[in-house]
Amino acid sequence: MKDHRILWVDDEIDMLQAHIAFLESKGISVTPCGSGDDAVELVTKEDFDLVLLDEMMPGKDGLATLAEIKDQRPHLPIVMVTKSEEETLMEDALGRKIDDYLTKPVNPSQVLMAVKKLVQKKSIMAGKLGQRYITDINRINTQLTESGNWKNWAQAYRALCEWDMELDRYPDEGLSEIHRGTRKEWNGRFSRYYEQNYEKWLAGGPNQRPPLSVDVVDRLVAPRLKAGEQVVFVIIDCMRMDLWMKIEPLLADLFHIDHEYFFSILPSATPFARNAMFSGLFPVDIAKLYPDDWKAYPDDEVSRNRREGELLERQLAVKGVQPKGGVKYIKILNEQEAGDLTARTENFLASQIVAVVINFVDVLTHGRSNNVLLKEMVPDEAAFRALMQTWFEHSSLYDTLKMLARKKATVIVTSDHGSTLCSRGTVAHGKRDTSTNLRYKYGDNLNCNPKEALLVKNPERFRLPTFSLATTYIIARDDYYFVYPNRYNEYLKQFQNSFQHGGISMDEIILPMAVMKPKG
Repeated sequence: MKDHRILWVDDEIDMLQAHIAFLESKGISVTPCGSGDDAVELVTKEDFDLVLLDEMMPGKDGLATLAEIKDQRPHLPIVMVTKSEEETLMEDALGRKIDDYLTKPVNPSQVLMAVKKLVQKKSIMAGKLGQRYITDINRINTQLTESGNWKNWAQAYRALCEWDMELDRYPDEGLSEIHRGTRKEWNGRFSRYYEQNYEKWLAGGPNQRPPLSVDVVDRLVAPRLKAGEQVVFVIIDCMRMDLWMKIEPLLADLFHIDHEYFFSILPSATPFARNAMFSGLFPVDIAKLYPDDWKAYPDDEVSRNRREGELLERQLAVKGVQPKGGVKYIKILNEQEAGDLTARTENFLASQIVAVVINFVDVLTHGRSNNVLLKEMVPDEAAFRALMQTWFEHSSLYDTLKMLARKKATVIVTSDHGSTLCSRGTVAHGKRDTSTNLRYKYGDNLNCNPKEALLVKNPERFRLPTFSLATTYIIARDDYYFVYPNRYNEYLKQFQNSFQHGGISMDEIILPMAVMKPKG
């Protein structure tokens, strides 16, 4: 056992010499201490891994000593040792952030287990991590080999995200390297699976394919409105699966959460995927409805998102749904608007269906590509996940969801597409008026490396609009991003290690849908 230092604070410490000898025989260094005052002084001068603290002591008692130690060393684990199991005492101690408690008389084995649980947890977990990883990945690999259907792929991707976060908690460079290899391999296999089946899915009906962007409202929203439920439909733009999994535990205390998954259409980007979600139509059909919004190749595609509320209202009407109070559509672009949303929660619930688009994650991913400070703050995917959790914990969206948990509304949370961390450039060949996106492009007579990107010569087979007789699309796979031959090295360097979306990867395509019912 690795040597650890614990401080044992008890006014009868001399009577615990046998216990101390047992712990030291197990490689644990014990510093005995007879009073609360001495304990506070010791933790300010020396480093300990854990404190065993007697609750009943003359002079400064255990709770007072606990408070002072936490002021000096807020992250130092403390185990309270008490003669009493009185509930109010434990609530008081827990409120002051004890990590565990033992009831007298304690035996050496109990103390040893407390040390292992709190001090050695990280090393014990790390030691078992590799074995668990191999077992889990082999099991999922067998499922994918035997029956690589869309549900298995969704579950496989969620498992990868769970391992992402496990390795965030217990870093292991060797295992992380293996995990990156697994991710890369599975991503390549998923891209091939998706491309081999995509056209067939588009040609078939909703029952012959995985749920796609166009099916989300019909699958989750419309039936609940028909049943008379109040629905708040929240779309967090660019939220991939692992980001959702970082905030899900915060919501689990408020809501009963049921999970579903869907696949984004191509390109997996807002003008195509989110419009398809709100309208229930593929982009080629939306372009026919609103030809003025879908002509030429604009540098700024934001204008194509201006009809989302209108598209949702139209889709519900086509399905025979007439929500009480009409359709309320809200788009949140900054924290000021998010705060207004929280303040107006009661008012907007006058509509049976409220659709809310949150742009924080999308703004972050775009801004990071051009902002040195953001790149330093979010150097990798682990930092991206941590920032997502921090933002959400302090966001007005979280405040709004807390308020909704006290109502009878059903809250549906999803995303329009994810993003992937791009590390490799691939050459795009096209004319000056080609669209500017880095993971997908459309224009006349485009070309690409067929091993690194998908070339769509016939857009209508992919249910995509055409703008001329020569319109083609190219869509990047895996972690590639498009760079033009001229100024190749400049743009290769500028966008390397940037989050992009619109392409074909598990991170962009496989998306969570959560149906949340308030508890209580």
